[in-house]
Amino acid sequence: MLVRRIPLTEPLAISAVPLARDAFAPYGDVVANPRPASTPSNTSPEAIARGELPCGAVSANQGTAIQYKGLASMRDLYGAAPSRKAGSPRMTMYVCGARTLVAGGGGEEEADSVEIKVLERHPFTTQTFVPLTADGAKRYLVVVAPTLDAARGDGEDLPVPVPVPDIQDETTAGLPGPGLPDLPRLRAFVATAEQAVTYGAGTWHAPMIALGPPDSTVDFVVVQFANDVPVEDCQEVAIEGGGGAEAAKIWVRVPQGE
Repeated sequence: MLVRRIPLTEPLAISAVPLARDAFAPYGDVVANPRPASTPSNTSPEAIARGELPCGAVSANQGTAIQYKGLASMRDLYGAAPSRKAGSPRMTMYVCGARTLVAGGGGEEEADSVEIKVLERHPFTTQTFVPLTADGAKRYLVVVAPTLDAARGDGEDLPVPVPVPDIQDETTAGLPGPGLPDLPRLRAFVATAEQAVTYGAGTWHAPMIALGPPDSTVDFVVVQFANDVPVEDCQEVAIEGGGGAEAAKIWVRVPQGE
C-alpha cells in the first residue's frame, strides 16, 4: 500500500557490494551455508558437538547431515497491530524477470545500473526470499535503508510495533520504529543463487530485483506472515525527483562478475 511520496532533491548513486552476513546484519539475515567446506564426510559428530561449527550446528540424520539451527529468525508481530487481526504464515512464489541494466547518468556511460523508484517495508513480519536456481549467471540485488527518527522523517502516524523505552520483549526488541527511509544511507548488495535473504520486520527495502541474461527469470519462494490488512502487511513509499531529464534519481551500480 502506497503511504507516502518522498521528494528527492539531490541525485544519489551507490555501488552494490557482495552480500555478506555481517554487513547485512542491521537489516536482517543472510541464509546460506555458513561453512561450505565442512561436510558430514569430513566433520565428525564429535567435532560438531564440541562447537567447532557456527550457528548452533548439530549432527543430524544419523550423522549424514549437519543442521544449522541458528541460521535466521522469523517474527510474527501482528499481535501488536492496530487492527488486532492475527497474522498467518504464508508461502508464495515470485517469478521475477531480470532487470535491464542502464546507464546510471542517463547518458553514454556503461549500462550497469538500476534505478530505485520504490521502497517498502513489512512492519509486522519478517520476509524471506529463497531463490530456486542453480544457474550461477543469475543473481539478485538487495537494496535496504535505515529508518529515520519519526520526528525527522515523518511517518509517526503509520502503524508499526513501536519500541517502548526500557522494555525489551519479543514484541518491541530491535525494531526500527515508524520513521520513513533514510535515503542518503541506502545500501545495496548483490546476492548469489546460493544465498537467501530475510528482511527484518520493519526494514525498508526495494522490491526484489532479479539480475541475469535478457528475458531470464529468477523464481523465489517467499515466506512471511500476513493478515490481509493492506497498511499493516506492506507500506510503500514512492521516490520522486521531479519531472524532466534533469530529475534527481537514485541509481545502484551493479558490479559485473562479483
